[in-house]
Formats: sequence, structure tokens, C-alpha cells
Amino acid sequence: MREPPLVSRARELEHELGFTHSSTPEVGQLLHLLAAQRGRARVGELGTGCGVGAAWIVSALPPAVPFVTVELDETLAGASAGLFEADENVRVLHGDWHELMPPEAPFDLLFYDGGGKQRADQDGEEVVDLLAPGATIVMNDLTPGRSGHDVVRQFWLNHPEITALELLTTPETSVILGTRNG
Repeated sequence: MREPPLVSRARELEHELGFTHSSTPEVGQLLHLLAAQRGRARVGELGTGCGVGAAWIVSALPPAVPFVTVELDETLAGASAGLFEADENVRVLHGDWHELMPPEAPFDLLFYDGGGKQRADQDGEEVVDLLAPGATIVMNDLTPGRSGHDVVRQFWLNHPEITALELLTTPETSVILGTRNG
């Protein structure tokens, strides 16, 4: 798949700011595919960074579908807001998602990209509450084959309201992809 121009601009922003935690092309392609699915009505992201993942999503959404993303870092939020300033259906919020995203919910596609996903035992239920019935959630930056107790996998792969599985995106990385039952 060819990288959309908006993603290329987000990658340029990433290089300008020295940001090193953006979505990989493989995750971006998955996000693009999911965003392009018919029936998306409201899409969100927790953890904007430089907007690379958001750019993959927005590039596939129909123009009228609202997309909202939140970033805790003020510099990154401001830079990403500039990236999307021409799209009236994209909003980049600066602050804590715990406060800013519940009023924006429910989402039928949510990319959980912030470092907070490592605290599933603390934040997981709040994230589930952001999802509409039948919604899709994607979490990236997982290491496949990890042994021992893993709070993220335990929570998401065994949650009674979520049907989920882990997918390899590269030999070294994986995502959890889930759907809220309902």
C-alpha cells in the first residue's frame, strides 16, 4: 500500500520534532483498513504523538466522519493540530484523555496508542466505556511471545465485554485488535 500524502507530512513532522514513537507502517496500514470500513460514524485516538497514526486513519475516513485525538504533550498536540488544521472534522485535543474523551464518546473505532495502555488494570474499564457496542479497538506497541504476567494481555484478551486477539504486525511487534460485544 502506498503511504497517503497526509501520512508523509506527519512523518516529516515526526523527524522535525525528533519524535521516535510513531506508528509503524504495518500498524498504519491496519488502521487505514479499519477506518475505511463501511459504517464508521465516530473515530478516536488516545495518544496523538506527531499524528502519524491519526493521518493513516483520517486518510481512509469519509470526509464527514468526525475524528478526535488527544495528546498530553503540549508541543506534540500543537504540532499535530497544525497538521490537521485544514480538515474541519478532525480535532486534536491537548490534555488528559480521562477528562477529555468521555464527553466525545462513544467511538466505533478507537486507536489506543498512548503509553497508558500499560496500566490496563487501572484504566482499562474507562477505555471500554469509550466504545460503542460493536466498536473496534486497536492497541499497538506490543511485544509478541512475552511470557509471564502481562496486565495488558490479561485484561484485553479476557475481558467479558471484548472479543479480542493478538496479531503480529512484524516479527518483533504485535497489536491487540478487539470488538466490544453488544
